[in-house]
Amino acid sequence: MSAPPLTLDRTDETPRDDQVSVVPLLRRLHFYAGVLIGPFLLVAAVTGMLYAFAPQIDDVLYGDKLWVEPAGTARPVSDQVAAAQAALPEGTVTAVQVFDDPEATTRVVFAVAGLPEEYSKTVYVNPYTAQVRGELTTWAGSTPAVTWLDQFHRDLQLGAVGNLYSELAASWLWVLAMVGLVLWIARRRTAKRRVRALLVPERGAKGVRRSRSWHASLGVWALVGALFLSATGLTWSNYAGENFTAVLTVLNAKAPVLDTALPGATPPGTAPGEHSEHNGSAGSTEPVDPKTFDEVLAAGRGAGLDGPVELSPAAAPGTAWSVGQTDQLWPIRQDKAAVDPSTGNVTARADFDDRPFLAKLSAVGILAHMGLLFGPANQVALLLLAGTILTVIVFGYRMWWQRRPTRADRRAPFGLAPARGGWQRLPLWFVIPAPLVLIALGIAMPLLGISLVAFLVLDGIIGTVRARAAEPVAVRRED
Repeated sequence: MSAPPLTLDRTDETPRDDQVSVVPLLRRLHFYAGVLIGPFLLVAAVTGMLYAFAPQIDDVLYGDKLWVEPAGTARPVSDQVAAAQAALPEGTVTAVQVFDDPEATTRVVFAVAGLPEEYSKTVYVNPYTAQVRGELTTWAGSTPAVTWLDQFHRDLQLGAVGNLYSELAASWLWVLAMVGLVLWIARRRTAKRRVRALLVPERGAKGVRRSRSWHASLGVWALVGALFLSATGLTWSNYAGENFTAVLTVLNAKAPVLDTALPGATPPGTAPGEHSEHNGSAGSTEPVDPKTFDEVLAAGRGAGLDGPVELSPAAAPGTAWSVGQTDQLWPIRQDKAAVDPSTGNVTARADFDDRPFLAKLSAVGILAHMGLLFGPANQVALLLLAGTILTVIVFGYRMWWQRRPTRADRRAPFGLAPARGGWQRLPLWFVIPAPLVLIALGIAMPLLGISLVAFLVLDGIIGTVRARAAEPVAVRRED
């Protein structure tokens, strides 16, 4: 008994050979990008899920340093700073983080010789007793565990080379999502209850049809979230992130820098207005009088900077101290004020409400991407989104395996790619602007452009090799 002939799935709705359509080209692009970029997206989703729950991980690992039992009235910040200085006399205070949560410890940040520039030592102090609870080496205020998770998600602990993986994943995520949506709409355009057919997997489907239905429907549900993760992830990537920052600069849409120059004072080697708060990682190495923290905090509170704040000593002689809100929950509070330590007067402000719209949007988007903006609800949403993206990828690879030829004379370990030559059927409205759009995307997102060119070159080489291998067979048949 001979094997049944290999036939196309009628639900593919493959355009006829003479039909003008972008679908064949998009299907081939979606296939190759999904197969080759899928592993990067898998890693990004898994590491992102871990990082989203960094606060809970912190509580488990460092709860004894981060939290205390409330006990009456908090001691002055100066007492807490003095206790931290006594515990770490070799360090120089560069910032103090004060919280409005009665159970949170005060964090005193030190610059210490021998540490990389971006790292600090943070001493955790009980605000009620001024007792030191411990110290950790921190990066941008993050504990060692969160620092490790952040870098693992960002670069797999591989440094600059590893950064390419996350930017490549973010560059292609939105492309795969949008192309997948177009393909699914094209497939279901004649289905009854079109919206339901797009959002709900096909009932009774089996085999590859079932996998495709779940792959596509879940992809539609995750579409908005995938676009959000892609956009926010690219804003702080290496190459696309630099371009994004350049655009903000051209549009004058960057967050204004707090001017810490004191009236009538010009710091050596600098011009007024060039200073910004050092975020606890750099600054003046001059000894700091702990009592000044009380005065600067009082000035900040008087200026309306409530909630959690970070107090930063002057970055250089002749400059002001800074007080900045650090609230990351919606509605976020991130106003900043410069304070003259000699008079307690506020000399300048940089309020969040005064930021350009794009700067606000970028700040809010990054906090949501990190799972901080809406607290636990944000974390759960990221967990569900990352889990959905993982499931979509798994179903995609399952389809690749299920579509493999199984006839005895045509066996293959995986399914074949959609037929090449789709560009020959592109409509004119697509062909004319496509090169300009691709060039613009390649400039804005270099890794997307480079990898797309690499796909095209690889596909062309494979096609040439196969065509040459088939030539002798065709010649023999003609003879």
